[in-house]
Amino acid sequence: MAPKGTTFDATGRRKEAVARVRLVPGTGKMIVNGRPLEDYFKRETLKMIIEEPFQVTETLGKFDVIARVVGGGLTGQAGAVRLGISRALVLYDETYRPILRRRGFLTRDPRMVERKKYGQPKARKRFQFSKR
Repeated sequence: MAPKGTTFDATGRRKEAVARVRLVPGTGKMIVNGRPLEDYFKRETLKMIIEEPFQVTETLGKFDVIARVVGGGLTGQAGAVRLGISRALVLYDETYRPILRRRGFLTRDPRMVERKKYGQPKARKRFQFSKR
């Protein structure tokens, strides 16, 4: 483990997913829940979402990422990891804040699933109306 002060820890959330992300200066290895990034997030779009903060700040390959993610689905988890990485990058270098803020990577997405209402099959869908 690196000496104290060389790791950058941050939390990211999206929908029901919560990600605890640790950035360690390294070679660009990404581990999510003990598995390599490619094994955990198989869809190419999810991998792109996670790597975006590194591409924008031109730090791709400079940090190893260790992430623990719980809750939600894969899309929510990828968004949570991206927010965690972005926050950790700001802890590493404050000059990245305006770049990441402009791209919206530091904003917690507030959208959540709407609750189901009684007398309806889903949140907004209604049962078929019958006049007679």
